Amino acid sequence: MSPKISVIIPIYNVEAYLERCLRSVLDNTYHNLEVLCVNDGSPDGCAAILDRFAAEDDRVQILNKSNGGISSARNMGLDAATGDYIVFVDSDDWLELDAVEKVMAKADETDADIVYFDLVKEYGDRTSYKRERDYTVETKEDFIVNMFNYRSFGYTVTKCFKRKLYTDNVIYMPKLGMHEDIYMMSQIIFYAESLVHLPEALYHYRKDNPDSFCSQSRVKRHISSTINMLDLY
Repeated sequence: MSPKISVIIPIYNVEAYLERCLRSVLDNTYHNLEVLCVNDGSPDGCAAILDRFAAEDDRVQILNKSNGGISSARNMGLDAATGDYIVFVDSDDWLELDAVEKVMAKADETDADIVYFDLVKEYGDRTSYKRERDYTVETKEDFIVNMFNYRSFGYTVTKCFKRKLYTDNVIYMPKLGMHEDIYMMSQIIFYAESLVHLPEALYHYRKDNPDSFCSQSRVKRHISSTINMLDLY
């Protein structure tokens, strides 16, 4: 049987976008998925959408929690995951329909601990292809440094990694929702013994959601990032 993938989707206040996100995951050409939908106390109609999808597809699992932010939601999903590999999807974004199949083909070919890929930023009226740099395990420290200086992507959503990197190591999950991707992925990459770049844009990253964390004030985001950095240190 093909390796099992755990797709973790933190969900909060994305009623307008959630159905497209879920459909892009469930309609993927790779079928051996468990889809862990972490409802982070969403106050809108997300719960009803999740119930409908769970009734239609037994791969969907709903994990409910009180609101604690994206980091705590991702952590809950990681703790519940049973797949060989982990993929994150943000609930206002979407995947290419062959994304998981292509990622897993590269994982089968290379047995890499991490397969990372490119993305398209979606601005509503325009798109922008973003290509990642090429790294190997010998240059993974450069990868980590470049994530912190914005020369490479720190996003969790552009990396598929073996679950054992999380379960076999102590991974710090930051408390606040700013640069939490970088803090988590810098540790995952540090522990990886192999990584490979798949130079295709498989992920669509929405930039026109006014309720996203990145749309909040710059001062608030910098405060959150500084607190996370101090905690990681």
